[in-house]
Amino acid sequence: MPLGSLGRSKSGRHRPPAKEQEEILPDEELTSYLAALAPESTDAETTAGNSFGNAQVYQLRLQLMANEQLKELAAERQTSPQALATEWVMQRLEWEARQRGY
Repeated sequence: MPLGSLGRSKSGRHRPPAKEQEEILPDEELTSYLAALAPESTDAETTAGNSFGNAQVYQLRLQLMANEQLKELAAERQTSPQALATEWVMQRLEWEARQRGY
């Protein structure tokens, strides 16, 4: 005796797709959040000097021991390892600029 489709449609789905069940509405909360994050203009001054819109992200790979040392130092200073590494890079860039006479 054949079992038939067991309640499935010809597409193999048990129920109609979500789009057919109800109309998909935009997520207003997400839209508002993303709009708040977006810079209002391309002028770097709009972020109060932080240059958020013009920042570049670099990935930093450290050996295990160096990573642990960075974490310990950051914890002692009550900051994150990322913030401490960023601070050090900025200090070094300032030092390099002074050495070159900028």
